Amino acid sequence: MDLLATKTLTPEQFQALSAMVREACGINLHEGKVGLVQGRLAGRLRELGGLDIDTYLARLAAPGGEVEAARLVDALTTNKTSFYREPRHFELLRGHLLPEWQRQHRRLSIWSAGCSSGEEPYTLALVLLDVLGPGADVRILATDLSARMLASARQGVYTGDALEPVPPTLRQRYFTYIPGQTPRSYAISPEVKRLVHFARLNLMDRWPMRGAFDLICCRNVMIYFDAATQQRLVERFRDRLVPGGYLFTGHSESLAGLQHDFRYVQPAVYQRMAT
Repeated sequence: MDLLATKTLTPEQFQALSAMVREACGINLHEGKVGLVQGRLAGRLRELGGLDIDTYLARLAAPGGEVEAARLVDALTTNKTSFYREPRHFELLRGHLLPEWQRQHRRLSIWSAGCSSGEEPYTLALVLLDVLGPGADVRILATDLSARMLASARQGVYTGDALEPVPPTLRQRYFTYIPGQTPRSYAISPEVKRLVHFARLNLMDRWPMRGAFDLICCRNVMIYFDAATQQRLVERFRDRLVPGGYLFTGHSESLAGLQHDFRYVQPAVYQRMAT
């Protein structure tokens, strides 16, 4: 029996851990998540040689504890993503937004906030290349809190199963088979990679980017935050969009109940009101 997995977080330990995680990255660990937190915390304690919970909490609170807090958040969050996830977003991008932006004859700037292992920003790049061609003047910024996920995204290697949602013509054009790997794997082409810049970013910290974005994708991220944190984040996104720019959220997320000046376009799509 795994003794670490049987250790139970006391209410005081859970509250201390929750406060540290909220301070580190804004994630709200409500009491309904105690079982999930305990299981994933046990895994992290094993990696550290079997620390007990109080010693681990002390490590998080010590100077430099933010590094370990980031690793813990990586363990606690579900990095579920896929190519062309929530396809109506990409249908809107292809059929409406790109033609609208093409008429303006300017460089496009897109931010994938919470990009995980890279499928979202690479899907954006694939759509842009398919519509605009190889000379597309586009900048895609892809950020995530997890250094582990960013390393995977920069590598740009995906299994055949992961590529199933990608249209066959784009799979053939932009992915190269890697011999000898199990499971069968493919590398994304440099032509796609050149459009995407990956960087580590905590959404709760200062945002160092300059300029405004035409589109911000923050999908299935705000579900981890409480209402006050969601409110601040939506306000900051608004300030980083060009007038008339778009915000894509996850379909399990909504701006209902928040104060904002976005126009509802369709489920999980909002447009900053022009000023």
